[in-house]
Amino acid sequence: MPALRQKIVDFLNEFLAIKTIKDASCNGLQVQGAPDVRRIGLAVDACMAVYKKAVTKRCQMLLVHHGLIWNGLTSISGATAAQVRFLLAHGLNLYAAHLPLDLHAEVGNNAMLARALHLSSVKPFGVYKGQLIGYQGVMPQAATVDDIGRTYRKAIGGTFSTLPFGKKKCWTVAIVSGGGSDAIPEAIDKGIDCFITGEPDHSNHHAALESKLNVLYLGHYHSEKPGVIALGKKLAREFGVETAFIDEPTLV
Repeated sequence: MPALRQKIVDFLNEFLAIKTIKDASCNGLQVQGAPDVRRIGLAVDACMAVYKKAVTKRCQMLLVHHGLIWNGLTSISGATAAQVRFLLAHGLNLYAAHLPLDLHAEVGNNAMLARALHLSSVKPFGVYKGQLIGYQGVMPQAATVDDIGRTYRKAIGGTFSTLPFGKKKCWTVAIVSGGGSDAIPEAIDKGIDCFITGEPDHSNHHAALESKLNVLYLGHYHSEKPGVIALGKKLAREFGVETAFIDEPTLV
């Protein structure tokens, strides 16, 4: 009978459809550790601070959004070597899900962010490398961009910042988590009242100002917490494993 690790990996690969989604991240099991998995750590970023907390929490697997291997691995040296040594020494499995977790309709970052606002008429939004990654929809009632920010602060934590250049009250919103600012032209073209993303970009200011668009920045880190947490709940139901969210915020 396959070890639980392999059952979990097989489930994730199929559930997230990782082989069908083009991505710079090498999605899937990046580092193989212990075959027996009883507790899974959930985190946004693969980094030494997260690994150490995972060991303290007695995890055998880490499920992260931003993994260790991008665009293939050309060398194992420096910080990468130190991380791989630590993972192997402690038997930690490292599974990464980047774009597959951003765009997943059930547990994805953008789906969860849309759900937090109780949107109606939800449909895909935000073309990234030929793939629709985010969502747009209609608020249950009109709200200011600061009201929307406060809703998210309660739901996902962190702070928010705004470019309040559009309507005082917003009905329509579009969401692309993380570094989704490239979708601002699409939001402008579609007449969206408020565009929501994680990370600010300098060029957004004048584009939003001249087009009278509200922009809400949730922070890259906080906008991408919901997916791993939701996926962890899914794994707990499917396999009866314990999960632990490992909070290691960045300044972005």
